[in-house]
Amino acid sequence: MSTASKLTLLATILGTAGIVAFVHYGQTVEKEAMHAGVVRDMEQQRIKRERQADFEMQRQLEIEYKKTQTVRDTTDAA
Repeated sequence: MSTASKLTLLATILGTAGIVAFVHYGQTVEKEAMHAGVVRDMEQQRIKRERQADFEMQRQLEIEYKKTQTVRDTTDAA
């Protein structure tokens, strides 16, 4: 095999390995980004459920307080 053939073969092998490594790295980064999006969505859903539970608790407290207290408007009509 001539030197030029060996260099061409080496360059082809290195180029192929580089492309495979680059594509693998890109897929890994993309997978991590997608997983981070799923984690972020789950956190947002958890926060939304907590806020909804707080809202429902406040609504129940308001109903209970209105049963025991009289509420009237104290602002001036004039």
